[in-house]
Amino acid sequence: MDDLLARLTLEQKVSLLGGQDFWSLPAIAEIGLRSLVMSDGPIGVRGTGWAPDDPSIALPSPTALAATWDPALARKAGHLLGQESRRKGVHLLLGPTVNLQRTPLGGRHFECYSEDPLLSGEIAVGFVAGVQEHGVGTTVKHLVGNDFETDRMTVDVRIGERALRELYLAPFERVVAAGGWGVMSAYNGVNGQPMASNGRLQSDILKDEWGFDGIVVSDWRAARETVAAALGGLDIAMPALENPWGAKLVAAVRAGEVAEELIDDKVRRVLRLAGRVGVLDGVPPAVGSFPPDLDGDAVAHEVAARSFVLARNEQFTLPLEPAALTKVAVIGALATDARVLGGGSAQVVPPHVISPLDGLSRALSGVDVVHAVGADPRPFLPALPQPASIELLGAGHRFDVDTAAVRWIGDLPAGLDPAVVTGLEMRTTFTPEQDGEHTFAVSGFGTFDLRVGAQQLYSGTLHPPGATRADLLLSPREQRAVAKLTAGEPVEVVLRQSIQPGMAHTVSATLGHLAPGVSADSMIEEAVALAASSDVAVVVVGTTEQVESEGFDRTSLSLPGRQDELVVRVAAANPRTVVVVNAGSPVLLPWADDVAAVLLTWFPGQEAGAALADVLLGVTEPGGRLPTTWPRREQDCPILQVVPRDGQVAYDEGIFIGYRAWQRAGTTPLYAFGHGLGYTSWQYETLSVSATEAVVTLTNTGARFGREIVQVYAGTQGESPAPERPARWLAGFHPVEAHPGETVTVRVPLPPRTWQVWDEGWQTVPGPYEVTAAHALDDPRLTATLSL
Repeated sequence: MDDLLARLTLEQKVSLLGGQDFWSLPAIAEIGLRSLVMSDGPIGVRGTGWAPDDPSIALPSPTALAATWDPALARKAGHLLGQESRRKGVHLLLGPTVNLQRTPLGGRHFECYSEDPLLSGEIAVGFVAGVQEHGVGTTVKHLVGNDFETDRMTVDVRIGERALRELYLAPFERVVAAGGWGVMSAYNGVNGQPMASNGRLQSDILKDEWGFDGIVVSDWRAARETVAAALGGLDIAMPALENPWGAKLVAAVRAGEVAEELIDDKVRRVLRLAGRVGVLDGVPPAVGSFPPDLDGDAVAHEVAARSFVLARNEQFTLPLEPAALTKVAVIGALATDARVLGGGSAQVVPPHVISPLDGLSRALSGVDVVHAVGADPRPFLPALPQPASIELLGAGHRFDVDTAAVRWIGDLPAGLDPAVVTGLEMRTTFTPEQDGEHTFAVSGFGTFDLRVGAQQLYSGTLHPPGATRADLLLSPREQRAVAKLTAGEPVEVVLRQSIQPGMAHTVSATLGHLAPGVSADSMIEEAVALAASSDVAVVVVGTTEQVESEGFDRTSLSLPGRQDELVVRVAAANPRTVVVVNAGSPVLLPWADDVAAVLLTWFPGQEAGAALADVLLGVTEPGGRLPTTWPRREQDCPILQVVPRDGQVAYDEGIFIGYRAWQRAGTTPLYAFGHGLGYTSWQYETLSVSATEAVVTLTNTGARFGREIVQVYAGTQGESPAPERPARWLAGFHPVEAHPGETVTVRVPLPPRTWQVWDEGWQTVPGPYEVTAAHALDDPRLTATLSL
């Protein structure tokens, strides 16, 4: 790389360290360097902008992927997104997220894998390997302490060194050791220093101690200082908007504040990445041949079904037997408008979404499958579900959408210049099915004008003064108005949005609708009556984008709206009530002990309904195990602090988060870490252990083919010696499959860190240990002792 560096001016070098736009670095033709393109991509590759004609495969959320407890399946998911990245011209995928689920109130936890660093690290390693085997880079994020969203731009997270090493840095270290090509720096500060300028973490530990040879890229607009960020280990500041480098960094180098040798190291890293992903002439790419192409629908379906956690199944309610069914009630607003992905930067536009109602209706073709809303948790009216025509005003560009909503970050459709776009017009013809007062809604951000026929229903600005565009995108507003319409008479609906010059790179506008005559009480009564007349009731409950999203934390773990009341009423009317929980992270289920079955489906991606039907009908076994603890009551949660005090959040609990904290508190959760039922049973026969592995033999004692996740936990025997350790901690895991009556043996590696703690370095703690092979943390099957 030094020969290329020698041909670059200081200005050219610095240009490679900052975005030329929202998603890419510049090309330099004289050294054969093409532009390097980045994209959000934890569940799908969005690309550099919103392109309705180029949708993105939507996989289940990262919590769902972790719930499979299967690094090999994570690798397959990575293969698919690497394949999608190449198709969309993306060289660097902004993921995976390995921040830990320290508290269930974290608003973005659906995008994080687990509360356990070992499980998070192993799933991340599988995913990263899959993506990079397609010659596409990954950026494991967000280094470090971005475990909640409140005041994330400015909060200082105080983490003790032992917890930092044993928990929060551990998944990053595992990915770096496995060969990850990129790391993303977080918005927050850690121990008094903003992460984008945190030289101890980014330079001393990541690059020097761990030997990381890839790039460190800032989260978008996280780099806010010129010299401090340059000296603090950051390599790339993104995006071009409000970038602190460029001419300012050139001036700092010439003033002697930043050594040019440090700039050269950053550029070498950028050029190394460019060579790896194949955009630097004369440098062979890291991957010469790619894995075979995968069917995106099939992978999305497989991950979804394998992630579903059967939390309760009384009297073997599931699987359902289609031949015994004549009428099935499918209840819930989310049964037709499934939450298939989380809010914020994880959002993509999939080619299709199979709702629970659609999936069950297709699978039960000879059965009367009937829907009732029951309770609608959505605080905003859903988009009018019919095609609309969009015109970008000032540019004269037109395109169509399937529903009355548009949203994008980055490049405009057709590559239009944001400077020429002055507004957006959405136009559709609506034919009401009912007489009466129809409610229309505008949601998004900006200045809008809504007309229904000859009536102007709204004209105004939805966002408050001083709100940033990032805040607006993550926290849109809504305005409702009523129009009296006649059934069968078409009316033209036009929504106009004004866009400030040059700001069309970030747009959000939705036209919502609610038919007349719908009340909350009447919806519940209709659902109860339907459930009472059906063989089985499938109730789909969950969260909304205003509950779980990037940009803010949850204020409660309760399901929004009247969904709890709905479940209680339906279960009283039909004892065969199956509740499907469509949420990305833990929610309270106060009725859990009173329903026949509970199936946790996370945010299940575009194949949601098809995978759900397969699991409910026994075509596929629900393969998931909980990657996080689910509480019975909110006040039982050991850690709930996400609101800064004097600008700080102190992780005073040290290493005791997640199930470690639950064990120390002595409180029993609703569902323990690792919990999950299947459609068969397992007998654990033998366990032998050494310092490096556990060997487990088990038998499928049920009547169906099944899959088990063998979980191995370690714990000190007798009183815990200093330093204090959890009662038990996850040491290893391995999936296993077997036919009825088949006995199988699995070898579970136990890494050296199983027996180590951080005390000014990694120290092996001698003494007697108990090693347990378990179905779940609270379901131990066999225990052996080991002395070190």
